[in-house]
Formats: sequence, structure tokens, C-alpha cells
Amino acid sequence: MATIAFIGLGNMGGPMAANLVKAGHKVVAFDLVAASRDQAMADGASVAESSVAAVKGADAVITMLPAGKHVLSVWTDVIPSMSKETLIVDCSTIDVESAKEAHTLAAKHGMASVDAPVSGGTGGAKGATLTFMCGGEDKAFAAAKPVLEKMGKRIVHCGGGGAGQAAKICNNMILGISMIAVGEAFALAEKLGLSHQALFDVASTSSGQCWALTSYCPVPGPVPTSPANNGYRPGFASALMVKDLTLAQDAAKAAGAATPLGKHAQEIYKAFDAAGHGGVDFSGIIQHVRSLAGK
Repeated sequence: MATIAFIGLGNMGGPMAANLVKAGHKVVAFDLVAASRDQAMADGASVAESSVAAVKGADAVITMLPAGKHVLSVWTDVIPSMSKETLIVDCSTIDVESAKEAHTLAAKHGMASVDAPVSGGTGGAKGATLTFMCGGEDKAFAAAKPVLEKMGKRIVHCGGGGAGQAAKICNNMILGISMIAVGEAFALAEKLGLSHQALFDVASTSSGQCWALTSYCPVPGPVPTSPANNGYRPGFASALMVKDLTLAQDAAKAAGAATPLGKHAQEIYKAFDAAGHGGVDFSGIIQHVRSLAGK
């Protein structure tokens, strides 16, 4: 049993920390939000008074925070209070440059570090079925893998520091683009008098097959577990898709890469968010697609 400090107990971090408790680890948790701390305590974790207090004596530290500036701020605060033998892992989705800066900060203190953003949404966090995309040295990844396996089903070493974040934003750019394409196809099928089920039965077994269709179909019926069957209650909110597509565009600009479809997908999701739908599941983008037909 390891002692693990977990900082950041939101919609993803809270269930992830709970799964570490279920796996038999001692979890010392911290979050700025009182309700999140209370839930962590109910899930069996100990709650610290601060992030610095949480990391003292920990074998591993995991952060799950909103943006790069938050990760760098927390790491700057906690690393001086950590042992050099302590592993530090960031599971947030942040920009590649901030991830690399965090690795540099850890290395200056002689500590192993991994960037390990996740895919799988809140359902994956609760069910411990997440995919972790990891960046860091081989030794650090080997140390992190047994811990991450208690929270996910697939743990992938993508390369050196920052490679996990690079993989995450590339993956989610594909997801954002493909969900719009699936939404457009179903909106067109509706206009042509084709049933949702008929299109699903064809496309899910043909060249149109993709995860956005078969796992997160944006219309009710064909995939009972998709958010479309629950009023588009978010597993992954549209506002978060805007965040990830923006990270992809920032990275593309910095790297000199051309991503025209990624840019257009960002614009479409930003319009959906601006219309007040940031809390809707990203598969709800089909609603925005339908609204364009009347313009």
C-alpha cells in the first residue's frame, strides 16, 4: 500500500482518488472546494489542510487541475516539501509547454515526473476505465504505471516529457472533428427521411465507423449509454472540448502545423459554447448543426 497525495478533486479527480482508495492505497487529498473535500472524505480519503500538507510523506503525488498555470503554481508550492524519492504525476489536460516546464521544475529538484492526461470522461473516471497518455522518462513511467492502472485500463507511454499532452490534444482534435461530422450526417439523414437507426446500422459497420458514432452516437436510441439518451448531460462538456481544441490550435501555431479542420471545429464549438451550451455534452453539437439549416 502506497501513500498517495491527490490534489484536485473535481468531476474527474474525485472519482479517480476514490478508486485509489478502493485499491487499498492511503490517499491524502486536497481541493480548494469544501464540497469536493467532503466527498473525498466520504470516499475514504484523508483530507489535508493544504496542498503542501497533503504531499508530506507521500510516495506519489497526483495533480488534476484546470490549466497549465494552476499546475505550475501547485508544483512550485509542493515540490520543495517533497522527498526526492517521491514521484509526481500530472493528469490534467494542459498546454505542452507548461507540461515541459513542470518536468523541468521537478528535474531541478531531482524528482521523477510524468505528464499523464486522460481520456474516457467522467464515466471512465468512475469506472476506472480511463486511458492515460504518458510523457516522461522510462523510469518515471515504470514507477507511475502501477498507480495509474488502479484508475484506468490502458496506460500508454507516448515519449518524453510533454508527449502525453501532445497525444491528448491530437486525439481530442480528432474527436471534435469527427463528432461534428457524425452530427452533420445524422442531421442530413433526418432531412432525407432516413431513420437514425438505419444510418447507424449502415455507418457503424461501414467506412463511416468511428468512436464518435459507435460509443457516443449524438442521437437517442442506437447507443443506449450515449449522453443523447439523457438530455445530453455531459460526460465531456462542450466547454472542455473548446479548451482542448484551443490547446490544439495553440500547439499547431507554435509548431508551424496546418490544421484547417481542427481550426474550423474549434470555431464551431466556440459558437455552441457562446450560445450558452458549454455545459452540454460535446455530442450535443448536433443541435448547433441543425440550427444552421435555418440560416
